[in-house]
Amino acid sequence: MTLEKVLSTIDDNLPAATERLMELLRIPSISTDPAFHDACEAAADWLVKDLASLGVEARKYPTPGKSMVVGHVGDSGPHLMFYGHYDVQPVDPLDLWERDPFDPEVQDGPDGPVIRGRGAADDKGQLMTFVEACRAWKAVHGSLPCRLTFFFEGEEESGSPSLIPFLKEHADMLRADLCLICDTGLFDAQTPAITTMLRGLLGEEIIITGPNKDLHSGLFGGAAINPVHVLTRILAGLRDEMGRITVPGFYDGVPELPKDIQAQWEQLGFDAAEFLGSVGLSVPAGEAGRSALEMVWSRPTCEINGIIGGYTGDGFKTVLPSKARAKVSFRLVGTQDPHALRKAFREQVRAGVPADCTVEFKEHGNAPASVMPTDDPAFEKARLALSDEWPRPAAFIGSGGSIPIAGYFQDILGVDSMLIGFGLDDDQIHSPNEKYNMSSFHKGTRSWARILAALT
Repeated sequence: MTLEKVLSTIDDNLPAATERLMELLRIPSISTDPAFHDACEAAADWLVKDLASLGVEARKYPTPGKSMVVGHVGDSGPHLMFYGHYDVQPVDPLDLWERDPFDPEVQDGPDGPVIRGRGAADDKGQLMTFVEACRAWKAVHGSLPCRLTFFFEGEEESGSPSLIPFLKEHADMLRADLCLICDTGLFDAQTPAITTMLRGLLGEEIIITGPNKDLHSGLFGGAAINPVHVLTRILAGLRDEMGRITVPGFYDGVPELPKDIQAQWEQLGFDAAEFLGSVGLSVPAGEAGRSALEMVWSRPTCEINGIIGGYTGDGFKTVLPSKARAKVSFRLVGTQDPHALRKAFREQVRAGVPADCTVEFKEHGNAPASVMPTDDPAFEKARLALSDEWPRPAAFIGSGGSIPIAGYFQDILGVDSMLIGFGLDDDQIHSPNEKYNMSSFHKGTRSWARILAALT
């Protein structure tokens, strides 16, 4: 019955909660542009003040970049940490926005009202769903249900340069039983999700050099080696005819999908033809015998992101190029080791480089995959709590992209993360006219109340 009181309080206070979100959205906290440094600090100050209104002991922690906001409340029960970020993406191109990106507004949308403005979905609106759930809980019970740590970052959209040093310095202060992260999305508008598989990332750039300058293809073609030929042959050999990656040891540490997770995915009604059709394609590529959903959520990949070589301007130039360059990325899963794979990849490339050519490599970052323990009872409790709020049952899903923060929490704090968000694919995050459905904000807040009840 007390949970129902919390939920009805959330319903009754939705207009006030929306206005508080609007206040936060009006602060142009763009972390990538130094001109907005003061605005980022203003957003941090706003959050400190708002948390204080809930009885949370919160403060800003300065870093070489933007301040971290950390707050603590409670001294009994399980210890949960909630993470979100208060910085937002730049707004360019400004002329494509329907209104000032920092003058948010509730507008009518095709599926109901939406909150329009930069940061509405990424991540201020998501962040505030948890804060508003805590506000309603305190209004009903007089206190929050457990020990809570609030951790808000101001550099997520600019690569989080201060995050790892801060985590290492303040690990004891931040360590909790479980971290809750609200920076992901629903599977669809009817189906909530808990992201439990996050692919890692490995980036490599290859530069192959042949002749010491660009040559005339009529004078030297046929006799002189062409680095573009060498490079494209190497790249073509990265996959076999079944779509598997040929780098030695590539599949070491790649798990098969657990049967219970596979059964959940089959119930999602994912339409591969519709998924590919939305980008003008029709036939799944990649590994033979694997579903499209498996390939974007739970299988590793090798993608050629760019090839540069020779003359690429307008018109035509019969050049035999001196250099050829490619950028290649790998999405990693399970326990694949990015350092071992980088070494194996480079050895394979070197083996394909003939005499009269040289190769150099540039490293473009690496991060291992993160896998969350779905056998932890807390995950199933949260899944059932979400299922009670939404029309369709919640599922444990994967993420094709990488969310490094979850890996940092595992490696530095020893804490697993539960990634639950309420965004939709059409929220236009990082693009003009970003929005967050009012239903996502409202039901997301109700969802956190249910999850807090289930976990405490």
